[in-house]
Formats: sequence, structure tokens, C-alpha cells
Amino acid sequence: MQIESRCGILCSDCEFDCPGCTQIEKPFWGESCPVKSCAEQAGLSHCGQCEKFPCPLLNGFAYDPEQGDDGKRIRQCAQWLEKEKGASHSEKAKC
Repeated sequence: MQIESRCGILCSDCEFDCPGCTQIEKPFWGESCPVKSCAEQAGLSHCGQCEKFPCPLLNGFAYDPEQGDDGKRIRQCAQWLEKEKGASHSEKAKC
């Protein structure tokens, strides 16, 4: 499973030529991204792994009137988390 972003955006579906924030130090659109910074400081692959998920910061981005996606990125993080839990359960079952 490829995690493309910290916030749940599917960067491969984007119109910009960007490998995703998991592959770059700073976003192409600015000096920093508060969501990326938060997840990385917490040692998380993506926001879905956070105990505060979905937090006000992520909700603010997901439902922003100009740049938001009506929660699509939040749903994506939840899907990644479910796949991780399923993979973890499968690995434990093999033991």
C-alpha cells in the first residue's frame, strides 16, 4: 500500500507533477504544510493513525471552501488505517 500524503490526498490523482508530501521535504505550494508537519512530528505515516483523528486542523483543510474536498482526504486516511489493521491482523494470524 502506497501512502502518498499525510492528510489523505491522493497525489497521483492530482494535476500537479508532485510525488506527494511523503516523498518531498516541503510542499511545492509553499514553505510548509501544517498537516504534514504535525503528522511527521508525531511519527505518523498519515493522519488516520493519530489518536485525535480527525482533528480540527485536518477538518479545516478537508472542508475549506476554496481548497477542501468535502472530507475525501479524511475518508482516505480512514481507508489506509483499515487496510493497515487488516494487514496487521493477517500477519498475526500467520504466526
